Amino acid sequence: MRARQASRGARRGREFEAFVAGAAGRLLHTATLLTAEAPDANPRARRLLTRALAHTYAAWGRLRGEDPYDRTRAYLALRFAHRARHRYGARGRAGPAPGSTLAHLTPRERLVLALRLYEGVAEEQTAALLGLPADRVRTLCDRATATLLHPPRPRAPEAAGAEAAGAMTRRPR
Repeated sequence: MRARQASRGARRGREFEAFVAGAAGRLLHTATLLTAEAPDANPRARRLLTRALAHTYAAWGRLRGEDPYDRTRAYLALRFAHRARHRYGARGRAGPAPGSTLAHLTPRERLVLALRLYEGVAEEQTAALLGLPADRVRTLCDRATATLLHPPRPRAPEAAGAEAAGAMTRRPR
């Protein structure tokens, strides 16, 4: 009996290792897109992926034909959405990598964009996963795409300096 359990445990470990070897790179890239960190400096994305993989491993024996990649990606997305909502508020913008194009997007826009365009998840599936109407997912994706194609212009340094100088020369009343 013990030998059979040990054999099953070893097989489970090998299967999970094979899954991680094949899927971890793509999932890390997805997590990096979500956190808007630089690909070579992404500690939050790595923590997010580690949690998602740990969750999948804990449920590995109960998957029963379910795709482990889909399950891990769903947990990754939901964990990011939950954390972003508590960390930045519902409409807050993240500030991880100021030079990143994705830093101009809200966490929810990054989430929808990563799922729809990078992962290729259908609009209806994304809506169901996030608990949003399909129209809202479409709007978020369109807005995020438009922001990426036409990022907001940075404020001119001389205009900012002129405002500060003007504020200093004004006399109090």
